Amino acid sequence: MDIKKEFPLLENRDIVYLDNAATTQKPPCVIEAASNYYNENNANPLRGLYQLSIDATDEYENSRQEVADFIGADDKSEIIFTRNATEGLNLVAYAYGRTFLKEGDEVITTIAEHHSNMIPWQQACKATGAKLTYLYCEKDGTLTPDMLEKIISDKTKIVAVTQVSNVFGRLNDIKGFAEVAHRHGAILVADGAQSVPHVPVNVKDLDCDFLSFSGHKMYAPMGIGVLYGKKELLEKMPPFLFGGEMIEYVTTEGATWAELPHKFEAGTVNVGGAVGLREAIRFMKRFGWETIEKREEELTTYAMEKMAEYPHVHIIGSKDPKDHHGIITFTVDDVHPHDCAAIFDEHKVAIRAGHHCAQPLLKYLGKMSTVRASMAFYNDKKDIDRFYDALISIRKEMGYED
Repeated sequence: MDIKKEFPLLENRDIVYLDNAATTQKPPCVIEAASNYYNENNANPLRGLYQLSIDATDEYENSRQEVADFIGADDKSEIIFTRNATEGLNLVAYAYGRTFLKEGDEVITTIAEHHSNMIPWQQACKATGAKLTYLYCEKDGTLTPDMLEKIISDKTKIVAVTQVSNVFGRLNDIKGFAEVAHRHGAILVADGAQSVPHVPVNVKDLDCDFLSFSGHKMYAPMGIGVLYGKKELLEKMPPFLFGGEMIEYVTTEGATWAELPHKFEAGTVNVGGAVGLREAIRFMKRFGWETIEKREEELTTYAMEKMAEYPHVHIIGSKDPKDHHGIITFTVDDVHPHDCAAIFDEHKVAIRAGHHCAQPLLKYLGKMSTVRASMAFYNDKKDIDRFYDALISIRKEMGYED
């Protein structure tokens, strides 16, 4: 099955694209769905009483229902459209964290978080006087509910954990973390940016209180994301942004807020992006989770087996490819990751180098920066072969004799 043919950019450019943890390529069906909305149904939704606006509203709300079904939400009003996962996590930290945290309370997050699930909690704690505590993973990325159990207390009000690490690629037991958090009276906030595109996610089964993810990492357009929240929590939270559409009634003295989900979606919304996300979900469903997971695991295994043949490469995290979910972060002896990235680019292989928005984690691991190759199910073994050929050329091109 040559899935790559579904992606014109990969067909038309001589490039091996292995930066999928940052963003994925987009199939024509997604691009066309967004374009068709603007060609056929473009109007400001939720406001006009004329047919075109009603049609735009239907497109937007149908997309919301598709997302709710995809992640197993009970009600589409639990789906808040955002710009990306970062905005969703900030929304929770601001509207829930700053409202309900107080001095003496505690927030627990992990050292393995992306900055998007760390900095918002730092700021919420500074604003409220709450204490921020870090749960440290093992050096291979292992994080378990038992580890949380050892540091959580009845002062803990929020636990924020990534479902899949963007450095290790490791899948965390969100259901187990939620059980521990709830038993101590805390809520569980999950960062799903790297999980929702790669593994089945059912928020009801996980029992997480919030889950945030981005469309652009799962074949949808940039600028559209999702925050899922349990309805009873969202209803208690004040709005994150103020202005048009999120109000019920306004006077010169104040305002009352619209019902869920609209009180969190101020201003003109990104209907084209939502329609594109809907089509991306349908695209993924067409291939199915069995195909997606199998291909990504096979490619990760193949890549790690080849990399193990070269003694100057050191993979961060588990030695088991099944723990990586398409993400392989590594270093090359005596070569800075930025130089690695430049040489990969000369070979027309796109990878990422740097701290991957996880500086505290890399410091904990004793690294300033690393190289990351990340796969999607449209990649193939030919991509891995070109990646490996470029990899083993790096030290030679830097003047070392292997």
